[in-house]
Amino acid sequence: MNFDFQYMIDLMPILFRYLGITLEMALWGSIFALTLSVIIAIIRVFRVPVLNQLCQLYISFFRGTPLLVQLFLLYYGLPQVFPIMVGLDAFSASVIGLTLHFASYMAESIRAAIIGIDRSQMEASMSVGMTTSQSMRRIILPQATRVALPSLMNYFIDMIKSTSLAFTLGVSEIMAKAQMEASSSFRFFEAFLAVALIYWFVVIIMTRVQIWAEVKLNKAYIR
Repeated sequence: MNFDFQYMIDLMPILFRYLGITLEMALWGSIFALTLSVIIAIIRVFRVPVLNQLCQLYISFFRGTPLLVQLFLLYYGLPQVFPIMVGLDAFSASVIGLTLHFASYMAESIRAAIIGIDRSQMEASMSVGMTTSQSMRRIILPQATRVALPSLMNYFIDMIKSTSLAFTLGVSEIMAKAQMEASSSFRFFEAFLAVALIYWFVVIIMTRVQIWAEVKLNKAYIR
């Protein structure tokens, strides 16, 4: 079969209608993963007894196993062990899976950024009467954000691309729609090339946002 450029062009608007589901998964996953990763990073920095060891185990597991396996365990496996999870829908399972997977990576990036801040910053803030939590919130974390931003943005971009695995759970997102269209027309190359171009377009936008954010945060440090 010859390459059908017109078919790919006609398929684009159909796929774009499902892009919202992909971006919604990535957005919720990013918000939850960032929140969870900050909590884990702080626990690891202050070496909170018991919790620190549990966080280390969590990070080791989710960094050491494939995301697809984690999604299958969460959606197909855990409901057999915990009946309360039987009602978990595929979209929610995908968001939870993305959250747990990427939080394990982001937590280490944030922890490294916090450790990289000079200890004198914490000592100086506490010397003027701030509590530890106030020092972390007002002094340490804002500085750590600038350091961790490039790696965090890379994880956000990777999360957007990883939402393509959600179709294995039955989520009707852009990859699932491309698979269905390709199966009915046998135009697999055109369909998946269209998906690749759409993902590429989204990543280009996210890269521009990353550059803008880095310039914004580094403005105070430019002399």
